Amino acid sequence: MSLPAIAITKLVKRFGDSTVLQDIDLEIPEGKVSCLIGPSGSGKSTLLRCLAFLEEPTSGMITINGEALGFFEAPNGKRERLPPAQIRAVRAKTGMVFQQFNLWPHMTALGNVSEALKTVHKLPKGEAEARALAQLRKVGLENRANHYPSQLSGGQQQRVAIARALALEPKIMLFDEPTSALDPELTGEVLNVMRDLAAEGMTMVVVTHEIGFAATVAHQISFLDHGRLLFSGPPSEIFAKPRHPRLDQFLDTYLDRGASMLA
Repeated sequence: MSLPAIAITKLVKRFGDSTVLQDIDLEIPEGKVSCLIGPSGSGKSTLLRCLAFLEEPTSGMITINGEALGFFEAPNGKRERLPPAQIRAVRAKTGMVFQQFNLWPHMTALGNVSEALKTVHKLPKGEAEARALAQLRKVGLENRANHYPSQLSGGQQQRVAIARALALEPKIMLFDEPTSALDPELTGEVLNVMRDLAAEGMTMVVVTHEIGFAATVAHQISFLDHGRLLFSGPPSEIFAKPRHPRLDQFLDTYLDRGASMLA
């Protein structure tokens, strides 16, 4: 049996006296789409940021393709921090797309996608730009390669951000509400790119309020509430009736955003 792409064990995250995540146990299967849903403030984005090691868990363990991320359990049973180079190597297995596009305004789409290939991976300019162009083609923006972010729609900017993450060839893609800043028409073009990635077998973890997308594309849906993982499973189980009362209450809020198909 293959290892999960991500294994989360007894994960806790606190900010001062506030506990944002409490005892999260979750496995993300390789080659599948896993969606994290739940109300605002439930800890979804914090969990995703822990998976990218943008936030350090207070306690607990995360492994990426069987390798410890950030911390490991020493023979004496204590949790110890890994060397920085090892942390960077494991982090490189993941790519992340944020709510805001975070593109460099002074660079073209091609420049935004190729920059890390040149500065981090030390690729020659020609090779970096060829790889970047291939990723822009993948997200349908080859003809916008020389446009600056200000010349692109929000949906196009988010697709450039996806291309930028893909250019680094991650094993896992993390999406933090990638359509929350977009209107419905532009949301569709970004979700279509994500559907294509799912069809190719990319391991994806998606924080989303797009319940219709989660129901039709995800292989696994995990519901968080007040920092706790209430349940996780395939859509057929998550949305089966009778539903958990808390999930029913949550879904009622999003019936106008695609969840009516689940009723």
